[in-house]
Amino acid sequence: MKYPGELIEGLNEKAKQLRRDVVMSVGVGVAGHIGGSNSAADLVAALYFYKMKYDPENPALPDRDRFLLSKGHVAILQYAAMAEAGFFPREELKKTKELGSFLQGHPDYRKTSGVEAGTGSLGQGLSIGLGMALGLRMDGIDSHVYVLMGDGEIAEGQIWEAAMAASAYQADHLVAILDRNGLQATGPVKERFDSGCMKEKWEAFGWRVLEIDGHDMEQIVGALDAADAADGRPVLIIADTVKGKGLSFAENNPKFHNGILTQELYDKAMQELA
Repeated sequence: MKYPGELIEGLNEKAKQLRRDVVMSVGVGVAGHIGGSNSAADLVAALYFYKMKYDPENPALPDRDRFLLSKGHVAILQYAAMAEAGFFPREELKKTKELGSFLQGHPDYRKTSGVEAGTGSLGQGLSIGLGMALGLRMDGIDSHVYVLMGDGEIAEGQIWEAAMAASAYQADHLVAILDRNGLQATGPVKERFDSGCMKEKWEAFGWRVLEIDGHDMEQIVGALDAADAADGRPVLIIADTVKGKGLSFAENNPKFHNGILTQELYDKAMQELA
């Protein structure tokens, strides 16, 4: 399907804005998860500003779509999207991780209205999302649950328990998205814990699998739309991405998994994302 050029351009600009806000949230001299936030910015922009149904004025809307950031250490990306969507003023992003702020280092639903669950203990998001999807079905609510996972996280056994259960219960309103940027905190995923052929494994577990370029907005929105076709199978979207996307000094650099920006790098980042 061909999408209108203005739609794709608008979403690309949203993604760029999210990356700028991620840099602003981290600031100078404090460690922040820039790499994984920037790799997933296009995916999150498409979810919040194209696909998902929600109401910032009524975050508990019963028939809202749910978003779970299983790789919760990149909470600054979700906060950036929520600020852009109107859940709270953008200025609050500068207070991220400060004592007393409602924007903590990992998402916390008790503190941040619009966050669905506390995440960041890797591997748990898919299980939570499955429970939500099954609960929505029991309540007769035709909403989707989207779970964003990291490729390093796939080493966690709980992911595969949830994958088996989602297939067994035919949770076709559960959409998992794998941010496959190839790097984790200490280096390449393949050198730390090579989890092998993702497409074949998830298909063997009974999932419908779509593979896309995670920085091609037309492919992203196309995959999200294709995931709507309920056929009794949960959906996995494998998105190939670049860690640190958009910042020349951070791209494919594991140092910026949780890196510190000097004033010079901060200024350079903002210039490159202008």
